[in-house]
This record gives sequence, structure tokens and C-alpha cells, in this order.
Amino acid sequence: MSRPYNSNERENRTMQKNITLIYGDCSSPEIVTQAVRVLDKIAARHGHTFTYTRAYMGGEAIDRFGDPLPASELEKCKSSDSVLLGAIGGPKWEGLPGDQRPEKGLLRLRAGMGLYANNRPAKIWPQLAPASPLKPEIVAQGIDFIIVRELIGGVYFGSHETHTLASGEKQAIDSMPYSEHEIERIGRIGFETARKRRKKLCCVDKANVLDTSRLWRSVMHRLQAEYPDVEYSELFVDNCAMQIVKNPAQFDVIVTENMFGDILSDEASMITGSIGMIPSSSLGDGTRGLYEPIHGSAPDIAGKDIVNPTACILSAAMMLRYSFGMAEEADAIETAVNKVLDKGLRTADNMSEGCTCLGCTAMGDAILAEI
Repeated sequence: MSRPYNSNERENRTMQKNITLIYGDCSSPEIVTQAVRVLDKIAARHGHTFTYTRAYMGGEAIDRFGDPLPASELEKCKSSDSVLLGAIGGPKWEGLPGDQRPEKGLLRLRAGMGLYANNRPAKIWPQLAPASPLKPEIVAQGIDFIIVRELIGGVYFGSHETHTLASGEKQAIDSMPYSEHEIERIGRIGFETARKRRKKLCCVDKANVLDTSRLWRSVMHRLQAEYPDVEYSELFVDNCAMQIVKNPAQFDVIVTENMFGDILSDEASMITGSIGMIPSSSLGDGTRGLYEPIHGSAPDIAGKDIVNPTACILSAAMMLRYSFGMAEEADAIETAVNKVLDKGLRTADNMSEGCTCLGCTAMGDAILAEI
């Protein structure tokens, strides 16, 4: 159980936060509901006040408004202290034109909130270690790091051109632009994230080939002087990809550009063995962020009360830690999840021999009982 604060601590640390909730599509409302229950208990135990504003995005927004993210719903998100999202999309909306699909709402939400950093943890819970595809001796050393990925720059957002050469052959060109301020703001989030963890930051690039990577290093070296308490290192992206499967225990925080981060974060999620346990966040200037599990809306099990709520609950813990500065409260949630796993309680996606299978609500109950 968490240690209750005395009255003076409560008075000094009481916070009021407005959280926008996007319940999402298919089975997603079930997991957001459990995350809110956990937030409510944390608020009661630690003397905070969390108020909730519901916003619609994705499929439910299309059904209600004919738009995956109406301006009114974006404004709710921009006016909040942070946003907790479940997952969006599903077969019902797959036949819509590209600009009307649920995923378009998410892209517009990130842009509208000014979010440029995607933070993807890779953590293996010891109780789930057998699910990892890595060798047991590697997993035994521990996997607990986070990838800070630049979200709105680089080759994905550069110019794209396909033309025909004089020879008649087609040629395609994709540019990979980065300016110093784009690098500095994501680099600073990397250093600040490391400060809140184990104070180790690794910048991943391809500076032996790319001018953009050499500029990244130049900016990161300037920032390094501001964070003498953080151990800073650099790796080429190909080496990093190998090290993640060879010795993931060496990493604490990785910061990198958009495409490298896209690839490495998917690799990192696979070595943990269960996407149902992985939260994520997207941040910009200030403390407001967007927090969501990395998994989809699981339409095949919607309404059956069997979806795993843990990644959404851990996303709420990330919100407390990184947007609200509530490290102890975040620790309480993560410790509760650990205790539940220690008891052999699992949802169907993580089920193994000798364990007890719980549904979505029952898993929420079990986590609440440990807070």
C-alpha cells in the first residue's frame, strides 16, 4: 500500500488538474474507464483534484460529427492540462476517404496540440519475461528504457518528389530537413526525461553519413553543457538496432530523429513480449501531453470485458510523472501493477500456465486493491 501523506504534505502538494479524456473506439472505452478509476483513487489518496472533460476523436467523432476531430474537440484538448487517449479506428471506418478516417484525427490532434516528441517506453516486467523473444540471460539483465522520438520533422515531413530522368528512368527524392531549433527542443526533452529516470541519455544518429545527423550532434553537444548531471553518449543507428537486442539493459533514454525513432521504437516494443503493457506519450512545449497505449482498439473483443487495461493505466501513470510532476503517485501505480503480476493475475493476452485469467474490469479491481 502507498504511504499516506500527513496533513502538511497534503496541503503543500495538493494539485488540481483538468484531464481531457478521449475514450476512443471499439474496446477502447473499457480501458479508459479503468484508467480513470485508478486516477480517481490516486487523487483521493494523495489529496489531488482531477476533473475530466470528454472529447471525441476518431470513429466516435465521425459517427457523432462527421469529422474525425472537430475544432470544438481539439479546443477541449488544448485547454486541458493533459489528454488521456484510448485507441481509435476499426473496421467500421476503413472504407472512408483518407482525410476522413479516424487516424487523420490523431495526426490533427498532435499538430493542433503542438506535440513534437513521442516517448515510447520499453520495459519488461520480470513476471512476463518468458514472453520476450530474447534469450533468457539477456532478459535477466533487465529491459527498462524509453525512446524519445522527434515526431513532426525529418524525412517524413520533408519534400517528396518523383520525376523522370532524360534516360526515361524514374527517380524519387525524399529530403530530410532538420533545423537547429527542432533538434534543440527534442534534445532538451531527452535530457529532461533522463533527469527523471537514471540520468543516462544516448543520442542515436548516422553522423558518419548524414549532414542532418552531424547537425544533431552539434546541437546535442551544446545542450550537454546544460546537463552535467546526465551521462551523455552517442551511437550510430545500425549499432543501436543491434545493441537493443544484444544488451538492452545498457539503455536508459534514447533520443533520435523521426524515421530512426519510428523503426527503433517498434523493435523495442517487440522485445518486451507484450504490447498490452506498453504506454506512450507525445509532448511539446510546456507540460501538457497526449498519453495513450501503443496497441490498437481491438474491435474483435469489444464489449466482452476481456481487453487488457494495463497499458492505458500505465499511460495515466506516465501523465502523472511527466506532465504533472507526480513521481510518487506514478510509482504507486507502477508498483500496484507489479504486485498484481506477482500474484499471477493476468488478462487473456498475457495468460500463462499457473496464472489466473481476469477480465478488464477485474484487472482494474486488482490494480486498485494494491494502490
